[in-house]
Amino acid sequence: MFSWLGKEGAGRQKDSTDVVQTVTGGLKTLYMRKLLPLEEFYRFHDFHSPALEEADFENKPMVLLVGQYSTGKTTFIRYLLEQDFPGMRIGPEPTTDSFIAVMYGEKEGSIPGNALVVDPKKPFRKLNSFGNAFLNRFMCSQLPNQVLKSISIIDSPGILSGEKQRISRGYDFSQVLHWFAERVDRIILLFDAHKLDISDEFSEAIRAFRGQDDKIRVVLNKADQVDTQQLMRVYGALMWSLGKVINTPEVVRVYIGSFWSKPLQITENRKLFEMEAQDLFRDIQSLPRNAALRKLNDLIKRARLAKVHAYIISHLKKEMPSMFGKENKKKELISKLPEIYTQLQREHQISPGDFPEIKKMQERLEICDFSKFHNLKPKLIEAVDNMLANNIASLLTLIRQEESSMPTQMVHGGAFEGTMEGPFGQGYGEGYGEGAEDEEWVVAKDKPAYDELFYTLSPINGKISGANAKKEMVTSKLPNSVLGKIWKLSDYDMDGMLDEEEFALAKHLIKIKLEGYELPNELPPHLIPPSHRKVFHNAE
Repeated sequence: MFSWLGKEGAGRQKDSTDVVQTVTGGLKTLYMRKLLPLEEFYRFHDFHSPALEEADFENKPMVLLVGQYSTGKTTFIRYLLEQDFPGMRIGPEPTTDSFIAVMYGEKEGSIPGNALVVDPKKPFRKLNSFGNAFLNRFMCSQLPNQVLKSISIIDSPGILSGEKQRISRGYDFSQVLHWFAERVDRIILLFDAHKLDISDEFSEAIRAFRGQDDKIRVVLNKADQVDTQQLMRVYGALMWSLGKVINTPEVVRVYIGSFWSKPLQITENRKLFEMEAQDLFRDIQSLPRNAALRKLNDLIKRARLAKVHAYIISHLKKEMPSMFGKENKKKELISKLPEIYTQLQREHQISPGDFPEIKKMQERLEICDFSKFHNLKPKLIEAVDNMLANNIASLLTLIRQEESSMPTQMVHGGAFEGTMEGPFGQGYGEGYGEGAEDEEWVVAKDKPAYDELFYTLSPINGKISGANAKKEMVTSKLPNSVLGKIWKLSDYDMDGMLDEEEFALAKHLIKIKLEGYELPNELPPHLIPPSHRKVFHNAE
């Protein structure tokens, strides 16, 4: 079934480690054998993205942090790791002036950019093309941290406004971000609740993430420094600003909170911040589990772009004259590129979204010699089509095997550890978890009020019928599907009636739902009515 993987991929489906190696090996083999020849033949790497290397397939999931200066990017990393890292500088002024790859290492230390791009085990070799101006502002910070065993984090320089900042960097900042965006698993844009303006350079940086919209998450940081009314206005202003620079019909996910280890300044939204932090942590923790799927998804996107690129280049070659007037024809073809796009869409039934940006393509074509382009080679296109139609499906099967045969991969350590278990875990002691450690039945404190209601519902032999219980339960205005679940949980002896304790339990569960908490799928031991607990223990 997986013969296309070659000998090294065959027979490796016995344990979880082998499955991971097979998936990684399969991706690498697919790229090297089927996609890379097409890319090289039509000079894809000169126009779009450098060739992928072994480290690109084997590296850990990466998270890229981007934001204007003093939005808390470096502090956010410090918060996740719960320790300092080499090269870390924090302050209200623009402090981080370099790209810092924070990665796992047995010994704490840093590796400068020029040394980093010649290390075949690191996925940064192709950054060499950005030159010394960039490499002098690039480093790897290594430290033995539990979080970094699962993910790597890329800290970026704080973005300022003004043309001067773009010029003084000495390298193409947006292109560097674009390079990272293609390879990372998550892009986190950080905003300060007091500085929502999106500068020209920040807008340009966000546009560099075009095509990677599914990776973008937004964090509204330092939200504890404003009250609830101000926070609503700040959130609305942020969404309006983002709508102008992120051109997608979907609303981008924004996490609100204060991501550092100091006390909250305004505590009225503490619960909201806790819930938002847990949602963000869950998103980051899912990255190792979804890493293989993300790499597969990126390979598919790359293959579709490479195919379109081949059609464009071969079309330009076909239209060029064999002898005279080459330069004039080249200018004409570049100016008519939008029309060529439309023509190729019709000829090959390609979606407009698969085509590269017209302006950037025109800029790159200006410096090319069209006579060195190649005509269409159907065998190369067929190989990629076969990969997309057949091999990808086989690889998806392998990924599903990986998910079923391995324990769930999660990010552990640092800030993730403190909120997973114990009394400070999300929802601990709240909702249906309230009273889990109390000796007294948690429903008992409200039971006198529930008993008064119970006796107005005409109990017979200490129980009320389902019809009478329904009359009271529907006053909550909860939908029947929810009330039906509450009934199943409350009718503990399943006799179709409720005694006073079961009725009190039903009212307690209704209260939990009305307060915005979820209901349990099974009744936890601490909520079982006291008079029914003997039955529960005997059943065990």
